[in-house]
Amino acid sequence: MTSAPRTSSPLTFLPYLGMGVGVFALGFSAIFVRWAGAPGPVTGFYRMAFASLALVPLALMRHGHPLRWPRAGLILAMFGGGFLAVDIALWNTSVGMTSAASATLFANTAPLWVALAARLFLHERLAGRFWFALLLTLTGSVAVLGTDFSRHFTLGLGDLLAVAASLFYAGYYLMTQSGRRHLASLAYVSAAGLAASIGLLAICLLAGFRLTGYSTQTWLAFLGLALVTQVVGYLAVGYALGHLPASLVAATMVGQPVVTALLAIPLLGEHLAPVQWVGGAVVLLGIYLVHRSV
Repeated sequence: MTSAPRTSSPLTFLPYLGMGVGVFALGFSAIFVRWAGAPGPVTGFYRMAFASLALVPLALMRHGHPLRWPRAGLILAMFGGGFLAVDIALWNTSVGMTSAASATLFANTAPLWVALAARLFLHERLAGRFWFALLLTLTGSVAVLGTDFSRHFTLGLGDLLAVAASLFYAGYYLMTQSGRRHLASLAYVSAAGLAASIGLLAICLLAGFRLTGYSTQTWLAFLGLALVTQVVGYLAVGYALGHLPASLVAATMVGQPVVTALLAIPLLGEHLAPVQWVGGAVVLLGIYLVHRSV
């Protein structure tokens, strides 16, 4: 059986460590997508497919045949994988149609949708100080990633795709919060990842994207996305979501743009303006206040 009982207290060290690892691993996402230079759905498919090759055998060895896994958890994992497939396809595509900063900025509105859905549909009580801390965190994210966007305010198709991706990303968080009540992190993430792989493959085939003939750099970027972002990042986030509310975890993931911006200095040769350093500090302060509010 692969049930994932919750700890007696959510304020434990390991879930918070999981969020920290998740933020760092997911911070590499935009960089790997840029390095890949392939169509968004193709990049997403190989990210999920390669990750599934690593995760599914481990899940089978640890938890046995999936037919013996809780059915409710599997159903939620399938829905979560569907949300994730659409999210990845849209966001990867948006990175190629707008700046990486704008794509990441709009995608990180997901915590707002998670919090609203948790309040409206899951009836979670979120204090006023939570909403203030979330707003502070998102404002810091704008300062980190939105400098170019604020100077040249346009809302193109790439930006709209990133906003749409954030809605599906929020759906993944909410499905995972529910699914982790029935499945352990490894079982859930592997099942959702396999479902996402199938969904992304269908998108690629329907859109007529080629799946072969890419450069060595592109294949290495696919592998980096699979191992760093998906295996490490989503396992860590999935673990955290088994012990902490989705509204809290999603808000913490807003730290991802800060990591991306810092990594872009040595890896992409980018530089941060003073306002971006201030924005990063505001994000960290907002995340701290989010955690203090629950």
